[in-house]
Amino acid sequence: MTQTQPPQETSAPQENSPPQSRTSPESAAPASPGPSMGRLVGVDLARALAVFGMYVVHIGPPLSATSGVASWIRYISDGHSSVLFATLAGFSLMLLAGRREPKTGLAGRQARARIAIRAVVLLALGTVMAMEYGGVIILGFYGVYFLLALPLVRLSARTLAIIAAAFALVTPQLAFALNALLTPSVQQTINAYDPLRHLSEVGVLDLLLTGFYPALTWMSFVIAGMALGRLDLSSGTVQRRLAALGAALTATAYGMSLLLAGGGALRSMAEDGSSSGGSGSMPPASGSVPLDGGSFPDMPASSLLTAGPHSGTTFDIIGSVGVAILVIVGATVAMDRLPRLRRLAKPVIAVGTMSLTAYVGHFLAQSALSMSAGTSTQQSWVPLLMFVLGAIVFAAVWSRFFRRGPLEYLLNAATKPAKHIR
Repeated sequence: MTQTQPPQETSAPQENSPPQSRTSPESAAPASPGPSMGRLVGVDLARALAVFGMYVVHIGPPLSATSGVASWIRYISDGHSSVLFATLAGFSLMLLAGRREPKTGLAGRQARARIAIRAVVLLALGTVMAMEYGGVIILGFYGVYFLLALPLVRLSARTLAIIAAAFALVTPQLAFALNALLTPSVQQTINAYDPLRHLSEVGVLDLLLTGFYPALTWMSFVIAGMALGRLDLSSGTVQRRLAALGAALTATAYGMSLLLAGGGALRSMAEDGSSSGGSGSMPPASGSVPLDGGSFPDMPASSLLTAGPHSGTTFDIIGSVGVAILVIVGATVAMDRLPRLRRLAKPVIAVGTMSLTAYVGHFLAQSALSMSAGTSTQQSWVPLLMFVLGAIVFAAVWSRFFRRGPLEYLLNAATKPAKHIR
């Protein structure tokens, strides 16, 4: 599956400050009388899980080399990690634009300016990294998601949920049709005039339609995360309803796909992608039948019934959103109701507060160690465990002295000019 990424207030890659810094402007929770600490800490934990899922796909053994529980861990990570990041990216947009109630007036203009600046920075950083690591880098896509989400930041949770559902139902078929019309000669003509394409493997066409995480279909995840961001996740009623919704979406989407596409579709697709060197979440879409991938323009219409990792179909989008909701709600409930676990998980939560650093850092570390960045070819789990442990130790130590991770600090500093907008 072609995977991804992540920024943080992005999503994924993102930028939440550690638990002790929840009074920062980005994480200020409005309107609701003191939502519980576990709510945002739970979001940080979910980000950390997404980071580790990405590591599994990029550094762990390929799916074809696993079995039993290890196989399930590999398969679940392959696709769902990047989707979880994208969903959390939408949630993070609401931290900037106003959690329960959208910011208006001067505050609203400054918030939108901050989002736009972040988008440009992520697009630039993603392009630079893509020059070295190829189209697997998701940061540039995040920049596009943020820009496209700007007109939606003042909408209610209900409206955002309806838009996300509409995107999930319509955009996969639209992407399939557009890819069918997009001949190699047309792609070459467009790319010839695209400065981003001249710099790296990821151009405007890739960002919108043919790349690993095309905005056309991936905006469903971002908008769904924005809808979640408008809800009071500290409410037991909201938690129960979201848990039921997540379970229903997951069971319905994957169940219908298995019924219509055949029982072995999900597994075989993932194995095919994994064995061909596909990476995982945040990264490329190993195991996918990329309807949104420019290198697969002749996929049969029957592929619209599949739901493999990063296949970009309606079933894949709905099922993946369901899984993301379950992870976010589960992490929130666990952190809210299990204080002892929250204390024990503090080093892991720290990774979630600096997921952009963790994402970029793991590519740099792979390069430094002469490992193939963005692909999963290791037959041993040891390198993966070392990367996970390294990220935890670094984040735990760093968070004791600083409110933000290194890249999160720089990203936040880049948005300072937004304060001068009037």
